Amino acid sequence: MQPPQRRPIAIISTNQFKNGNHIEVDGKIFKIVDFQHVKPGKGSAFVRTKLKRIEDGNQIDKTFRAGEKFRSVRTETRKMQFLYTDGTDAHFMDTQSYEQSAVPEVSLADSLRWVLPSEEVEVLYVDDVLADLQVPSAVELSVSETEPGLRGDTASGGGDKPAILESGVSVRVPLFVNIGDKIRVDTRTGEYLSRV
Repeated sequence: MQPPQRRPIAIISTNQFKNGNHIEVDGKIFKIVDFQHVKPGKGSAFVRTKLKRIEDGNQIDKTFRAGEKFRSVRTETRKMQFLYTDGTDAHFMDTQSYEQSAVPEVSLADSLRWVLPSEEVEVLYVDDVLADLQVPSAVELSVSETEPGLRGDTASGGGDKPAILESGVSVRVPLFVNIGDKIRVDTRTGEYLSRV
């Protein structure tokens, strides 16, 4: 009988970094949010990174020597339905197996702002653990609270006002946007894009 085959550990070097990659640093899993290769006039090259820790969502800045190697982390996306949050955990259901999963709400707080209960979402699994949501770069949500628009407020009028969307997120919108309007918002910056 042959011994079970072990999968080789995938290694990633700093020159293979891409935004969105996941790496293991000091036993913890991080998502690469941003990186910059720096080659100073004197001394050796290095890579300046902004990393998001998967377990709690905290971002840190870390510098690595050029060519440093890390364990590449296996990631997979699955479609799941976002059910609800209970103040502690966010609950999801696999739409194929109907199996439910709970994840600490704080680790998904940024992504959850753009998702409504019962919505189907792409969930990112890191080493077979539910770790993050793949939120589209722009979403369409209805305005639930804002000051009423005044007569004469037009698209070319300039100026903006605060508005709260149906998911609870607060954004700045042009003066002509009213309660009930559906708007398109950039999830990376929180900026208003257009009325739908």
